[in-house]
This record gives sequence, C-alpha cells and structure tokens, in this order.
Amino acid sequence: MTKLRTGLVSITGRFRDNNEDNAYVDPQNRFFLVADGMGGQSAGERASALAMEIVPQKLNSIDFAKASPEQAVRVIDEAVAQANFEIMALGELDSRFKNMGTTITFLADIAGSLFIGGVGDSRVYLLRGGKFEQLTTDHSLVQALIDAGTLTPEEAANHRYRNVLYRYLGAKEGGSGTTPKQVQPRVGDRYVLVTDGVTGGCSDELMASILADGNDPQAIAEDIVRAAEDGGSKDNITALVVFVEG
Repeated sequence: MTKLRTGLVSITGRFRDNNEDNAYVDPQNRFFLVADGMGGQSAGERASALAMEIVPQKLNSIDFAKASPEQAVRVIDEAVAQANFEIMALGELDSRFKNMGTTITFLADIAGSLFIGGVGDSRVYLLRGGKFEQLTTDHSLVQALIDAGTLTPEEAANHRYRNVLYRYLGAKEGGSGTTPKQVQPRVGDRYVLVTDGVTGGCSDELMASILADGNDPQAIAEDIVRAAEDGGSKDNITALVVFVEG
C-alpha cells in the first residue's frame, strides 16, 4: 500500500443555510471521496450522504492489496451505480427528495496504483514536480461545449450554464461508468479533491501555490477553503488533500 497522509475541510460557506457537500476518508487510508449534493432544502444533503454511505460499503469488497485494474474499475463502477440507483429510487418514493442528486469524485489506492475519477463536476487535481493538472473531466454543459470547440475556457468561467450538469448521481446517466484514470503514485505527489465551491472562488494558480506550500495536509486544506471563501465562492466549500509519502 502507498503511504498517504490527508487533510479535510468542509464548510457551509457564507451564502448557504446548510452544507450539501460530503466527504469520506477511509479509516485505513485506502480511498477518499468527495460529493456535492443538489436539490435544495435537505434533498442535496441526503443525496450526498447516501453516496458517502453506499459507495464505501461496496468498495470494501475490493482486495486492495491484489485486485487487478479491471477488477478495481468494475467494483468502483458498481459502487457508484448502486448509489445512483438508490438516490433515484428514494427520489421516486419520497416527494421531499424528488430530483435530488449529487456529484462524486474519488481517489482509491489499489494494488500500488491510484484510481481517480468521478461523476459530475467535483474534481481531482495533482501537483507533481511543479506541474498542476486536473485529472477528472467535468460532466457539465459548458465542458461539453468546450470539448465541441464552441466555447473557450475563458467564456465558460462566467457562462450562465456553468453549473448545469448532464451527468450526476440521481440521473439516468449517473450510473453508466466513472472512467477512472490509473496513476502510478510518486513520493511527493500532492492530490486535492474539491467541490465546485472551491473552484468557484479559488483559481487553479492559487490552489496550486497553496498546495505546494507547507507540509501539513490539514493546514493546506484549511488554506484552500479559506482562499475560496475569501475569493467570493457562493457555495458550500470542501477540500480533501492527499499527500504521497515515502
């Protein structure tokens, strides 16, 4: 197993009444999850909490020491599909939770590789050797327009549909695979899992500089969240920092 050290902060922020974000740190530091619920009132909170309950239960069936990449991806996808199904089912059964949903993003340490992916627009970034890179792809309308070449990233930053998702847990397409990236960890790697409350108030450049500074992942998570809040984020704000150590 890779030696990992983590820090986590999740706050309601200055503009919301409740925190619909959720995060999960495996007690054995084998996997890490971040979710951003949607649906208003208590519905988004319920959706993200359900994802953080169901996905860990299913992931615990992986042999983290020996699973093949194919087995790892299959179990991750089954876990996310199960959460998607249960969120949709509860939305149908209980009118308070109609149309609720959540994003999910993950980092899992399986047989010496890190598997990274998600559904929605919560993100995973990697800082390695001074290079800061987004490892996940947003399932948002503006990202689809960027990919199609009809919108520039600069235009997307303030586009009126920038928060509209075409895939998330709680939607029919939510359970159709997470396409994880397989990354070989290196000592000194620094990962951060964030909800869009971070990216809505903290630029990639600022996040990278905070992530590079200091050796305490908890303090770095606190600094990232504070920077997003001070930068005008209008959402709940969650950052989960993961260091790869020797």
